[in-house]
Amino acid sequence: MWLSVSVLLSLLRAFAVAGKRVAVNWDVGYVDIDRDGYGIRWAIGVNGVLPIPPVMLTVGDTLVLTVHNSLNQTTAIHAHGLFQKGTNYMDGAAMVTQCGIPPGDQFTYEYVVGQAGTFWLHGHDRHQNAEGLRTPLVVYDRGKPPVKYDEDMLLSLEDWYTETFAERERVTLDPSLPFPPPHREGFGLINGVNGNLTKPMHFRSGRTYRLRLVNMSSTRWFQFSLPGHVLHVVEADGQYTEPLEVDGVDIAPGQRYSVLVTAHSTSSLNYRYNVTMYASFIPDEPGLSPRIFIGDVIYKQGAPFVQTGSYNDSFRWARDINLHALDKEPALPVDRSLELVIGRSLYSTGQNLDHFNNITFSYPLTPALYSALSMGDMATDKRVYGPQAHPIVLKHNEVIELVIHNPEVVLHPLHLHGHAFQITEYGPTSPFIPSNATAVPVVKNSGVPAKRDTVVILPSHYVKLRFRADNPGVWMLHCHMDIHFAMGLALTFIEAPDVLQRTQNVPVGMLEMCAKQGIKTTGNAAGNHGLDLTGLPPVPTIVTHED
Repeated sequence: MWLSVSVLLSLLRAFAVAGKRVAVNWDVGYVDIDRDGYGIRWAIGVNGVLPIPPVMLTVGDTLVLTVHNSLNQTTAIHAHGLFQKGTNYMDGAAMVTQCGIPPGDQFTYEYVVGQAGTFWLHGHDRHQNAEGLRTPLVVYDRGKPPVKYDEDMLLSLEDWYTETFAERERVTLDPSLPFPPPHREGFGLINGVNGNLTKPMHFRSGRTYRLRLVNMSSTRWFQFSLPGHVLHVVEADGQYTEPLEVDGVDIAPGQRYSVLVTAHSTSSLNYRYNVTMYASFIPDEPGLSPRIFIGDVIYKQGAPFVQTGSYNDSFRWARDINLHALDKEPALPVDRSLELVIGRSLYSTGQNLDHFNNITFSYPLTPALYSALSMGDMATDKRVYGPQAHPIVLKHNEVIELVIHNPEVVLHPLHLHGHAFQITEYGPTSPFIPSNATAVPVVKNSGVPAKRDTVVILPSHYVKLRFRADNPGVWMLHCHMDIHFAMGLALTFIEAPDVLQRTQNVPVGMLEMCAKQGIKTTGNAAGNHGLDLTGLPPVPTIVTHED
């Protein structure tokens, strides 16, 4: 049968958009390594190495990530920033959208990547990303990108510690130990190695470079600047923005930026970039906090270097409230507003725990996605997911405004799975702001708000976020500082479970992983019928609120 030219062209276009299958094979296991020059310790690597090589794709490609688990505990891999539309079961959040991959077993994550931008892959089980299980995921545009540049460069930024995450967690949770706990300062890694040893960047005169900056830290912020050059922010968390001229970017754990920089027309001088690793809640200590790393930008081998200056009051940092979405989507009209208040308290478990609205998060006995898929009409009743999961049920396509208050003295980078949200407003956390605090103005986005998936909420501030519930599934909102996540600063959105039940089916291999561990894949949070939550651990109660 002959095909018309129009049909043939349509098929060819569909084939082109579909892209190719990109197979990546990971054997996740323990490695002994010295990453920072302070001594050998165990870490979690892939195929016996750290850093894990970045994964590069093009929009429309299918990622086929086969993970063999050589650890002595379960593991799971989350593609941070990918929406997983239609494939919520591939989101990789252990005991939320899947059971962890058992030791000695393997599972293949397979999904079409429909977004261009800068993302990362990391462990989402037992905070294994803090032990090294993390790497950038770069998704290139198919065809001409909406911003013009000649070459891509990638800078992945990590914090690294001599202690394991479990050791740092114990100090933080135990109220018998000094709180805030004494911090061992950690070290900064750039592209997987000691930040003082990272290979130079090489610039050619007149060329424009896209620098992709990925903060894969478990705790620390990074500031990046390139003195003597103009930077233009063009991407925040996988979302293109109108170019914004800045002197530097301040990148929280989980966040990503792309900046464009055009090399000078002459190559008579070389330059240096600055990377500062810090945390505002860690006291300054010369040489330890903050840590400053200087990297070379080579125009011509042997040419003299321009002396780098320090930051000053006129320095223009990128602020997401000042960014504007390139797609020019206006602020969404709000259907429902939800107010969340961050807190920290001593709980009946004897631990210092974080919470939203006094609810500290813990995992259900049955993954919440499987409850949403198996509970029929009851899936819209938040009670079936258990109170510890802090479930919030969303209707299909309603626009949600989150008003999140942070009355604490610590800032929080909050990450939302399955969505990018608009950032419409910041301001003081009245009535939560202390009476002796310095007054700060309300700042609203002018024009079209930026969209991203990880936002920083400053101490004594609130932020307003908006997103459309157009992605049926179960999605976490959690702090991307692993310690705070472990302390319970998380909740789950149960989005359009009625639509979810009609449109998605969990692969058999995922259900088999649960069966091997004796984990139920139907029923409520306890794996029971109806509202019978027998078997769930008791809900912890607050003993003392933090002052």
